[in-house]
Amino acid sequence: MTSAEQPCFCLLSAGEDGDLPTEETLRNELENSDKRLKAEALKKLIRLIINGERYPSLLMAVIRFVMPVDDHEIKKLLLIFWEVVPKTTGDGKLMQEMILVCDAYRKDLQHPNEFIRGSTLRFLCKLKEPELIEPLMPSIRLCLEHRHAYVRRNAVLAIYTIYKNFDMLIPDAPELMQNYLEGEQDASCKRNAFMMLIHVDQNRALDYLSTCIDQMHSFNDILQLVIVELVYNVCHNNPAERSRFIRAIYQMLSSNSGAVRYEAAGALIMLSSTPMAIKAAAQCYIELILKESDNNVKLIVLDRLVDLKHSPSTEKVMRELTMDFLRVLATPALEVRRKALDLVMDLVTSRNVGEVVQVLRKEASKTNDGSGDDNSKYRQLLVRALHRCSIKYPEVAPQSIPLLVEFLSDCDKTSAMSVLEFVREAVQRHESLRSLATDKVMEFFPLISDAPTLRAALWVLGEYCTDAASIENLLARVKVSLGELPLVDSELRLAGEETRKDNKDTALRARLLEGKFFVGAALAATLSKLAIRYSEVVEDEKKKNRVCAEVMLIISSILHLGRTSLPAKKILEDDAERLGVCLQVLAERTGLVMDVFRQESRNSLENLLISQNEEEEKLKDTTKTGVTTIQVDDPITFSQLTVTDENASDENRLEASLLAATGVAAKKKEEEVGQTKLSKVHQLTGLCDAVYAEAYVHVHQFDVVFDMLVVNQTADVLQGLTVELATLGNLKLMERPQPCTLAPHDFTNIKTNIKVASTENAVIFGNIVYDVGSSQADRSCVVLNDIHIDIIDYINPATCSDKEFRTMWADFEWENKVLVNTNVKDPRIYLEKLLSTTNMRCLTPERALSGQATFLAANLYAKSVFGEDALANISLEVTESGPVSGHIRIRTRTQGMALSLGDKINLSQKNWQ
Repeated sequence: MTSAEQPCFCLLSAGEDGDLPTEETLRNELENSDKRLKAEALKKLIRLIINGERYPSLLMAVIRFVMPVDDHEIKKLLLIFWEVVPKTTGDGKLMQEMILVCDAYRKDLQHPNEFIRGSTLRFLCKLKEPELIEPLMPSIRLCLEHRHAYVRRNAVLAIYTIYKNFDMLIPDAPELMQNYLEGEQDASCKRNAFMMLIHVDQNRALDYLSTCIDQMHSFNDILQLVIVELVYNVCHNNPAERSRFIRAIYQMLSSNSGAVRYEAAGALIMLSSTPMAIKAAAQCYIELILKESDNNVKLIVLDRLVDLKHSPSTEKVMRELTMDFLRVLATPALEVRRKALDLVMDLVTSRNVGEVVQVLRKEASKTNDGSGDDNSKYRQLLVRALHRCSIKYPEVAPQSIPLLVEFLSDCDKTSAMSVLEFVREAVQRHESLRSLATDKVMEFFPLISDAPTLRAALWVLGEYCTDAASIENLLARVKVSLGELPLVDSELRLAGEETRKDNKDTALRARLLEGKFFVGAALAATLSKLAIRYSEVVEDEKKKNRVCAEVMLIISSILHLGRTSLPAKKILEDDAERLGVCLQVLAERTGLVMDVFRQESRNSLENLLISQNEEEEKLKDTTKTGVTTIQVDDPITFSQLTVTDENASDENRLEASLLAATGVAAKKKEEEVGQTKLSKVHQLTGLCDAVYAEAYVHVHQFDVVFDMLVVNQTADVLQGLTVELATLGNLKLMERPQPCTLAPHDFTNIKTNIKVASTENAVIFGNIVYDVGSSQADRSCVVLNDIHIDIIDYINPATCSDKEFRTMWADFEWENKVLVNTNVKDPRIYLEKLLSTTNMRCLTPERALSGQATFLAANLYAKSVFGEDALANISLEVTESGPVSGHIRIRTRTQGMALSLGDKINLSQKNWQ
């Protein structure tokens, strides 16, 4: 590519004035003695030159009347002016006037003001003409000895840039920098000099590092970061050097800078897989999490620890540090605590589970003193963590159950339900825990006031109270919670006496008077189970009949209450039918129905738990990484014996060999990568347009890289060619593309970054403007095709529990209902295509979708990279005419995400076959 590159590093607006100043006007203002007028005229001249105008006759006016002025603002403007002004004639030779400019800047390099010296040195880094730089080299060398660090720092940068571009001007630059490093004390100057040695002469950099390896702990953090980078690159390119410099990485783990410790820990993990190295790096990460205040930093470091956990070679060391990871719970951020608990739950073993449970119990006790939404969510996380520990290791369950059952009386409904789910699974899987669990639940039963929690507690007690004493105890507590019986008569009497007082011991009665008869139906089923089981364990007929009569009195009282106008809502027919069935079962005692009440509920729970475990195992298998799949007869590659090509690209061979040894999938082939990139190329203009443009749009996590190829298809020079972009949606253009000049049939690449703010569809549009010739009168414009940013690039499949799905479904206020309009005839095929199109995960178990049916219903869930949740419910029906019909309901917290997902489905489903 022979693009006409302009050495311009600034971008200025063209100004608000519509009329262009004449050359004579600019000359008069530049020759004026007023410094303010000179500065304004110089600004106008710079803007005009950037926008393609040419004023060669004004060059001497600037040299004669502006350069001698001793004013800081004018000095800064002159640096920009000499950067953008053409410095060569039409045949490519340097203008004669530039000799005067060179002499002026030689004087600036010797100026007593350090700002002018430093600014001039920074300006020299941008020059591309060696004829201008050569006379200044002695002055640049002298700046290395200046008293002020600002001048010395920029002198190092200038020497580095000059050596990189024109090494013949200063061939001894590496030796000069090595000698300079030995006497320099300023951290920023040493960092710049050391960076130069790393890039131009790495051996000299290593020699310097060897001499000061014991003093590295006293270096500034900016220099320590450079040293970490150098050591890592050297060690992975030449493993024989590890023993020489690995000590430097260990020293960096105790640095005062968090950035240095983070980079050093990452480098140590990549360079060494010994348990000592992994343990040191993991402990360094933990200290970073505890000391850093930024939650984003904590989450990033936790991600590195999670990656370590997935590696089979480091998992054993990570398990030894489980108790250290629990220290992260001291962080108040909920997301950090969530990720830390997930990490600990994956690493807990039978050796440390007792200590882990003790810490979790202490944390759970602390939540009783706090309030707020985050405190409630943190309590739920702790309940689930104790749940997992107790189910996996039953020996610690007796320590967890007494504490967790106390949360049943808490106002947080979600925590209470999580506790009951834990108790239900624990007593079902481990019979030894049933007595302890039922006693504790029964103890706190009078304090439960929430209706769903009451139903769940009644089910657990009714299913696992199996001896006569516990049945009698539970029946007595239920009678106390209901109050005086019969319910209708007592309510009428209390209403007449006007003596009703609120009593927290009558929770069941209060729920029934509110019209929540679903609780009454659950109570009737529980009492029926108790009466049936009591008749089996007690031989005294009087006691059997008395318990049965009391149960039937309670059920009939609830049914009678529901038929009256006393409760806030009348009983539903379903609840009334359930109560009637319970009365009929107790009256007739049929064998088949008795078996249903005795055993089938427990069998259904067992099947539910088995299916949940299967789903969890499948999810673990899909997310598991780092599993060794190397066969016994696979060849082993030793990196020390591998023949490398000197012309090969500088890649991390150590990392590649580690990936091959652990069996992790290798990178895609070049052909596959090429095909993937080609699918993301968008044609922006027509093939017959004067300017052809196409763009490769690469979506990162939070930004979009817009890489455009622009081709001049004419025989004219296109000057001031500018790509003007705009966005529609939550996109923000981070930088404007810089104008450029294209020779006939030349091409160039233009890159820009676009920041993404939220998950919704967005559009990038714009045009290309350019001049044919030196006048703006011939300015042309080519309109670009629109580029649509797909929402799917920001959505990833995720999973959540049914309870969380229902909670979010009730909370989210934005819903988009999409009608099914497709040619697909099989509902399962439609579901699979929908999942692949929307990047969502089906939460409905496979067993519920299997089989032949004329309808299909499923729940879908996904999460964006911004933490936004997307829910969907699909309802399909097979029609006689052929294609499936139905609708898809999408719910999100924001309107844009719901509409964007609906648009994606509407556009895609018509093409499905």
